Amino acid sequence: MKIAIDAMGGDNAPKEIVLGAMKAVEAFSDIELILVGDEDKINETLTPHERISAIHTTEVILATDEPVRAVRRKKDASMVLAARQVAEGLADACLSAGNTGALMAAGLFVVGRIEGIDRPALAPTLPTIDGKGFLLLDVGANADAKPEHLLQYAMMGSIYSEKVRGIKEPRVGLLNIGTEEKKGNELTKHAFELLKTAEVNFIGNVEARDLLSGVADVVVTDGFTGNMVLKTIEGTALGMFKMLKTALMSSVKSKLAAAVLKPNLKQLKNTLDYSEYGGAALFGLKAPVIKAHGSSNAQALFSAVKQTREMVANNVVGMVKQTVEENKQ
Repeated sequence: MKIAIDAMGGDNAPKEIVLGAMKAVEAFSDIELILVGDEDKINETLTPHERISAIHTTEVILATDEPVRAVRRKKDASMVLAARQVAEGLADACLSAGNTGALMAAGLFVVGRIEGIDRPALAPTLPTIDGKGFLLLDVGANADAKPEHLLQYAMMGSIYSEKVRGIKEPRVGLLNIGTEEKKGNELTKHAFELLKTAEVNFIGNVEARDLLSGVADVVVTDGFTGNMVLKTIEGTALGMFKMLKTALMSSVKSKLAAAVLKPNLKQLKNTLDYSEYGGAALFGLKAPVIKAHGSSNAQALFSAVKQTREMVANNVVGMVKQTVEENKQ
């Protein structure tokens, strides 16, 4: 399978992107990677490999660019060209660590939406205490949502969790302000009724405080709420580690304790780092499009390639299309 990678997207591009790509082709013999970006800069890090090729362009979509305008005007940008490889059938999937909004726009306008899916959803796998993680969607592809959209999110999230994450009958929860059936606003009340009769393993409403305890394998919500939850989890984890570091560096005794605990603290940090689970998938498009974390290092990019490979190998997009068509009948 062929995966197109925006080599210029992200804080550490292209070096860490290229290193991650090199690691991926060594680990997986069934993939070919197409690096899209400035060849001179790519070649500073790249060791030539028969399953890594490059498409040269010097145009880049910046983090500060307005997403839709950038995709329409910067037609030779590395991200847009990577998406075009997929649209033209030259690659099976694409991924980028660049501008999230621009990647969503490129996915929608260049790759295209699955017929029958009203709105795509952006879905990362977030950490849980037991290390298994859970899929949260939507986290910002669409700020607003209708009950029907949450039903589609649940369907797509279930297929992905079963086929890629290997979870049998994944538990689907509806994010709400209480677990009681009648809790919430009009959106969650109507979504509850739809999910209750849907062909997914719906377990009811779940509260934000229980997410990291692994209360559900798939959690659905509107993009505004999902993005707030995502940023809160990320910010809380970073804040906790800063406070912990300050406490452990406050005296000679605590510094000695820190030295002993260092391996355990590193393991804890990795557990809380959602980039270890891969990237955020854009569900509802005609081919897999993955958004890697903006600060991705080589390991995070490798994880994103692994995730993309599994989506292609398990025909997640085809399964979504099939389910949508069956629901029409």
